Amino acid sequence: MSESPVGAVPATQVPRYAGKGTFARIADIHEVTDYDIAVVGLPFDGGTSYRPGARFGPMAVRQAARTLRPGFHVEFGVAPLEQVQIVDAGDITITPFDIPEACTQIERGMREIIGDRARKFVAIGGDHTVALPNLRALHAFHGPMALVHFDAHLDTWDTYFNAPVTHGTPFRRAFEEGLLIEDHSIHVGIRGPIYDRMDLEDDARMGFKIIRAGDLDVMGVEAAVDVVARRVDDLPVYLSIDIDVLDPAFAPGTGTPESGGLTSRELLRMLRQLNGINVVGADVVEVAPAYDHAEITSIAAATVVFDLLSLIVANG
Repeated sequence: MSESPVGAVPATQVPRYAGKGTFARIADIHEVTDYDIAVVGLPFDGGTSYRPGARFGPMAVRQAARTLRPGFHVEFGVAPLEQVQIVDAGDITITPFDIPEACTQIERGMREIIGDRARKFVAIGGDHTVALPNLRALHAFHGPMALVHFDAHLDTWDTYFNAPVTHGTPFRRAFEEGLLIEDHSIHVGIRGPIYDRMDLEDDARMGFKIIRAGDLDVMGVEAAVDVVARRVDDLPVYLSIDIDVLDPAFAPGTGTPESGGLTSRELLRMLRQLNGINVVGADVVEVAPAYDHAEITSIAAATVVFDLLSLIVANG
């Protein structure tokens, strides 16, 4: 960027509980002439199979982001808002009644945000359905990508009640559409029972690798990070984080909670060690604030969003 980035409203001038309602009170997209990274809300939960409410996730995460001090990220060693122009692009308008039409709207909106400079983004969902149109939009600029997927669930099922696109199917559809590079994608944090052993066999057939939540107890975070880094190599990466990768003790406000998940510290530690990976787009999804307590889930998600922004800036 040729001009100095417009940063967040300083908390030393305006208290964090006041002022603008953008993510961490960063610049609105209309306040700048151009930008490098966008935070964008995707308020859609029409693909949810259990508890609805993730349509309110973007609003809740932005509110929780008021707690952040976005000036300098100690672990990444970057001041992301000073080094590049990061904006809040607001929410894409999405129908709540039609999943295919919603995906079309999201893909179209994300293509506009990416633009002809292949800008990067961190999307706030919304349920995990939104990952599919995000990948479609990115594919137009980057071709097939590697996927790093933090989640309690595989999200590579075929259908739910004969619906091919839901929050449990986006990465199967992405594989079938050629959006992912085979044998370069990985799930982290998977746990709990599944419908059938065939679910695992199908997932492996599609070229995914799995680090289960329990594997972290044995291998440790550093070894897991090494597996992830070697898996994606220097390929363009889509990094997708379902907040239910965290244990319900750390993220109760989500649609399909599963016991035995990661701690907030474990997730942040993994993200902060993913040095060198080429993240071209990311999401944080499935925050359902109606089931939250004292903004526990929203604060965790807001912190993860800021870490993703810092990760992208740190890895240039």
